[in-house]
Amino acid sequence: MKRKSFIVLAIALVFTLALSACSGSSKIKVGSKNFTESLILGEMYALALEDAGFKVERKLNLGGTLVAHEALKKGDIDVYPEYTGTGLLNIMEEEPLSDPQQVYDMVSDFYKKEFDLVWLTPSNANNTQAIAVSKKASEEYGITTLSDLQANADKIDFAGVPEFEEREDGLLGMNRVYGDFNFKSLKLYDYGVKYRAVLNDEVQGTVAFGTDGDLTNPDLVVLEDDKHLWPPYFVGPVIRQDTLDKDEKIGKILDEISAKLDDSTMQKLNAEVDINQREYADVAKEFLKNEGIIK
Repeated sequence: MKRKSFIVLAIALVFTLALSACSGSSKIKVGSKNFTESLILGEMYALALEDAGFKVERKLNLGGTLVAHEALKKGDIDVYPEYTGTGLLNIMEEEPLSDPQQVYDMVSDFYKKEFDLVWLTPSNANNTQAIAVSKKASEEYGITTLSDLQANADKIDFAGVPEFEEREDGLLGMNRVYGDFNFKSLKLYDYGVKYRAVLNDEVQGTVAFGTDGDLTNPDLVVLEDDKHLWPPYFVGPVIRQDTLDKDEKIGKILDEISAKLDDSTMQKLNAEVDINQREYADVAKEFLKNEGIIK
């Protein structure tokens, strides 16, 4: 009788350990970089996966591109939001390309072959480099494109940011593709105050990124990159293949989030954090609930 009880207990223990191991292996480690948009998206990924029944460990606010990328390669995280242009320029070290599908195909193939990492479907939120001018300057000088800005540069006081004058994706590239931008003046500002300088009419133009929350302000006009200097920076989840293999639902859940995002949506979400001073986790949760992605 005692032997029978011992066998039953042993079987129960093995079953419990198996369940525990299975549960541990199903935990998904979600990462992000260290800026508002990446934090919002990382939290969205975590919330949606939790709502679907997955155990999630958050490893948000990791640092810059190389930190997050290395963490993903090593398995310290399983997924994080990345940009197609970043993959092309920073990871592959290729020259800029303007066709979104070509860029996605290149980074997707490269990540799979080199790292066994998978690019899921990117969103329509394109956080590309850009230039913004005041609405007043746009209307007064007829500036709606970078070509227009180059032709009227001598009338524009411009707010640059650190390294803007030395970078190929900054003034060097602009001069190469469009001709020299001989601004009336060019002053360097911190990232946090450059838009304020434009809105206060200290300057008339500045460096921007396509999904910045400040661009929700109607007194700012984002100029068209009419000669396609900058590559597309569409954001989407990059995930380890072994994580994706655990359950086909994981990819579908993350793709559902990407399908809801575009420039305008991401600008508004970023503005809620950067301008309205809300917590990124609250903004992420509210968006997912409103879109019916989580309960």
